[in-house]
Amino acid sequence: MFFEALKMAVSAIMAHKLRSFLTMVGIIAGVASIISVMTGISVIQTSIEKEISVLGTQTFQVQKQAAGGPISEEERRKIQQRRPTTIEHARAIREQVKSVDLVGSELWIFNHTASYGETKTNSNLVICGGTPEYTTNNTHYVAFGRDLSNEDVKVGRSVVLLGHGIAEELFPWTDPLLKTIKIDGRKFTVVGVLEDKSSSVGAQFNQYLIIPISTFVKNYGLRDAEGNERSVNITVRARTPGLLQQALDETRAVMRKERGLKPHEEDDFTIFTNDSNIRTFNRQTAGIKAGSFVIGIVALLVAGIGIMNIMLVSVTERTREIGIRKALGARRRNILLQFLLEAIILCNIGGIIGVAAGFAIGNILSIVTPFAAHVPLVWTFVGIAFCTTVGMTFGFWPAMRASKLDPIEALHHE
Repeated sequence: MFFEALKMAVSAIMAHKLRSFLTMVGIIAGVASIISVMTGISVIQTSIEKEISVLGTQTFQVQKQAAGGPISEEERRKIQQRRPTTIEHARAIREQVKSVDLVGSELWIFNHTASYGETKTNSNLVICGGTPEYTTNNTHYVAFGRDLSNEDVKVGRSVVLLGHGIAEELFPWTDPLLKTIKIDGRKFTVVGVLEDKSSSVGAQFNQYLIIPISTFVKNYGLRDAEGNERSVNITVRARTPGLLQQALDETRAVMRKERGLKPHEEDDFTIFTNDSNIRTFNRQTAGIKAGSFVIGIVALLVAGIGIMNIMLVSVTERTREIGIRKALGARRRNILLQFLLEAIILCNIGGIIGVAAGFAIGNILSIVTPFAAHVPLVWTFVGIAFCTTVGMTFGFWPAMRASKLDPIEALHHE
């Protein structure tokens, strides 16, 4: 019975190809809108989550500022009033937290230049005053040459690690190691080049210059041009992934003690990991996802109403056919199943086309931006499930109406 009803439903759809296609247009548009938006968000999210995860699996960061993302004006003012985190705080963590093995310190400034001979870079370089832990804790390793050493930091040597892009710009045909460059007019010896690290969200990894933090303080001071004290970013690595939570708790306790916070006072610093960064990002994009989903659902509901109207027209057109089938012994459930399957098949054909179109449209981002292409397969099943639901919901009334037709009256229908 089922396969006979299925065959008749397909035959009815094929007998009115243009009308069937026009009926599916709404479904295609609704499903494509949901899938394309969700695919686009997934493309962005996959790339951003990968780049947010710059810290190692057992590494976290302590700093004055919030852990990325937009914040309210009130929160911004509150954070600005915090005391800076300092090199002394990093030293306290290193000495007192036994569950960690690497504690690094970083100071950052932006929009600077470097030169070698007659070649000069644009003023878009990022200078980091760091410690030897920088490369490991930030998963940004040395491609060739050597890393910064504790001795470099201790004596304040004028040595530098070049970002991959800077090395290619200043030394296109020459080995940069042990060459002397100028950073803002000051001489530095190149001791290493960082690995190539591209970004799809604007981070300038290849434009980094890493110098010893002591050299940074000597050249640029502990206060910025506006007289504000610079705040140190402290990167901390737990001895093992299993000790990460213990290290977080112990580090928080040390920071509260060092900053003289009372038990009832909230933290005046931020600790974040890869996971907390990703949770923050997901929380910020939740509204976009929800809004896009609602818009797509509205489009599907409108398409469903269109399918219901077309199916009602179809029932009216085929009233005599229904009467003949009932006269020959077809039961109500046979008629109901045939028309219901017709609506479901229409919706699912449109859904499949919509899913394919949505994936294609969503991944246009990967063509016109550095984001990597991504196909969220779970949304294939979500899209088809919604189409089946729409077909059943909006096809049920026309199918029920067809099944209730009186065979005698139906046979007399013109």
